[in-house]
Amino acid sequence: MLTLLGFGMVVTFMYLIMSRRLSPLVALIAVPILFALLGGFGDGIGKMMLEGIQKIAPTGVMLMFAILYFGVMIDAGLFDPVVALVLRLVKGDPLKIVMGTALLAMAISLDGDGSTTYMITVSSMLPLYRRLRMNALNLTCVTLLASGVMNLTPWGGPTARAASALHVDAADIFVPLLPAMGVALLGVLVLAWWLGLRERRRLGLVCLPAREAAAHGDEEGNAPLPKVEQAEDVRRPDRLWANALLTLALMAALVAGLLPLPVLFMIGFALALTLNYPQLAEQRRRLANHAGNVLAVVALIFAAGIFTGILAGTGMVEAMAKGLLAVIPEALGPYMAGITALLSMPLTFFISNDAFYYGVLPILSEGAAAYGVTPVEMARASLIGQPVHLLSPLVPSTYLLVGLAGVDFGDHQRFTLKWAVLVGLLMLAAGLMLSLFPLAGAIAP
Repeated sequence: MLTLLGFGMVVTFMYLIMSRRLSPLVALIAVPILFALLGGFGDGIGKMMLEGIQKIAPTGVMLMFAILYFGVMIDAGLFDPVVALVLRLVKGDPLKIVMGTALLAMAISLDGDGSTTYMITVSSMLPLYRRLRMNALNLTCVTLLASGVMNLTPWGGPTARAASALHVDAADIFVPLLPAMGVALLGVLVLAWWLGLRERRRLGLVCLPAREAAAHGDEEGNAPLPKVEQAEDVRRPDRLWANALLTLALMAALVAGLLPLPVLFMIGFALALTLNYPQLAEQRRRLANHAGNVLAVVALIFAAGIFTGILAGTGMVEAMAKGLLAVIPEALGPYMAGITALLSMPLTFFISNDAFYYGVLPILSEGAAAYGVTPVEMARASLIGQPVHLLSPLVPSTYLLVGLAGVDFGDHQRFTLKWAVLVGLLMLAAGLMLSLFPLAGAIAP
């Protein structure tokens, strides 16, 4: 019953948001409560929801102050030189902009933190998409896929989980996986080229002459301000280097782990706001200007806490994992590595990475051992589904991505899911060809 309730809850949620019958915020709250009541968990539902909210609260705080920090930096014009440089290089070519988005996301993803990748990539590139009237779903798609592949670094999370769950060296997993990651990244670049080519055919090579520039920005390539800002000059070009140094220091502190992420962004935001807008009236206007984005993202984060709290508290996650394992026929045992790679796409979409790597992967690995498939091979196979995983409603950073880009979560899923699956399958094919894990193990005696 728990297995059916769990899958029914996730499928119902996905259907409601992708068909736009409910907003993600309402669905994240209403759907799990309904299924918990149907399962007879009414007495403990409040405790489950509160535990889920408490676990996700640090993430919500981090995202709130991260949005405010980068919002202030955008207002002050920190990214204007980057936008102006890219605009001069691409010369109004949508193809080059989408390709540049993918390359920028790959480079920033080296730090292993998806939230940082999304914030910097979207903050830098979104003004170009708006300037040329490009579809922002192209931005969110290639950024997420680039991050999904680059997140396989040992410090990114999934590789460390797989290594600790199966008691193998993370380097033994990651180093042989590098060529397959390269193939997947090449696939992301090919996709970016195709999406950019499609935008070029739709928009053409956009040219912004001086007379038209007034409607889209200034003649020096600075990003346009929202209409509400035209009456107030919020740019701070004289503090460009101070803002750049503050941001670099913040990024260095993030990578070094000097303080928890929520605390770092709270401190960074306080410094940025005071540095650029010392007057209280200015500070109030900056907060009011970004309140909409903050509320939209943080509300979704806490609603997701209710969803995950009920999913875990009722035991649905564990039941879903065991149910999927039970339907694998014994005859498919020698093919367990490939099956694990394929299962990693839907499983990490429906359940969290922690539940998959610590709950499901050890069971799969134990079954594969009878056919000569080693734990390190199973660990590599289990990482194939990470590009799909980032589209899950259980991943908080994805709400940050769509919130910053101003796109609908359901639209982003519909647009990106097929490409995420293709990138995963491409990495799977590369893994098999490079013998990172076997197509079929030995037949058990």
